[in-house]
Amino acid sequence: MGLFEKGRFKDFLVYVVEFDLGDPSTYKGVDPNGPTTELLKKYKLEKGTQDFLGHALALYKDELWLNRPAKDTIDRVKLYQESLAQHGKSPYLYPLYGLGDLPQAFARLSAIYGGTYMLNKPIEGYEFDSKGRITGVTSEGQTVKCSKVIADPSYFPEKVKQVGQIVRCICILDHTIPNTSNSESSQIILPQNQYGRQSDIYISCVSFAHNVAPPGKYIVMISTTCETNDPRSEVQPAIQLLGPVLHTFYSVKPIFEPINDPNVDGIFISNSYDASSHFESIADDVIRIYQLFTGKSDVSNILEPAPDDDPNEQTH
Repeated sequence: MGLFEKGRFKDFLVYVVEFDLGDPSTYKGVDPNGPTTELLKKYKLEKGTQDFLGHALALYKDELWLNRPAKDTIDRVKLYQESLAQHGKSPYLYPLYGLGDLPQAFARLSAIYGGTYMLNKPIEGYEFDSKGRITGVTSEGQTVKCSKVIADPSYFPEKVKQVGQIVRCICILDHTIPNTSNSESSQIILPQNQYGRQSDIYISCVSFAHNVAPPGKYIVMISTTCETNDPRSEVQPAIQLLGPVLHTFYSVKPIFEPINDPNVDGIFISNSYDASSHFESIADDVIRIYQLFTGKSDVSNILEPAPDDDPNEQTH
């Protein structure tokens, strides 16, 4: 940003901090229900700044955000600011020992509510009633009775459709990513407009600091939505930012979405992981399934502790 653009962007961020949907005096002539483009015009932000704002701060995945209500963009930027203020150097959190620790935490929490885990049990088949509703899951000759099932697309290929492909690249480094202040972890988002694309390119770096790699080693994960017949070339702009790479691994995988009606068959299928590295879309999908599964639209109490649980222990 140039000197004057920095000033305009600062004014915009101050506006976001002071904005209160319940206090019209903080609107300062902006209709919060109007398109975000009107808000951007007010502060005369340049196109490059808009790309950064929409894709790296507000975490939108396409250009439709420009026509979304200004209040939605303000809320997203405010969330980024508040998270950054709370956590210090970054608005993001990453678990030690990698993402594998998340299901372990979920297993412990599930046990509090009476959940039972059956590990290393291959799925051999399903049972349905005469109306096509699932009634059981069979594994190793035993059938567990049920009225509902939550699954990823791989378990019910006939009930999903392919909507695209994701190319991913894992790079092993022995140094931090250049121009990241020697950060042991980092996230970089390359806005689509900067590279003439229709989807962003995501770069996520973790390291020995998270107990996921040997000392001195860094694991960089790059991902984006495939737009050509040469997926590897689509992640090259990200690879060029890394400096020398020790090893590189590529994969291209399909993206699936459910096409079934869970109210009819009792099967609740998640979407495939998209290219984003900040997990916002995954959290949205969890909420979607929760609402469908329970019939509850309010998710504000989804993490309330069990009646016999210690709320202070729950927070940890």
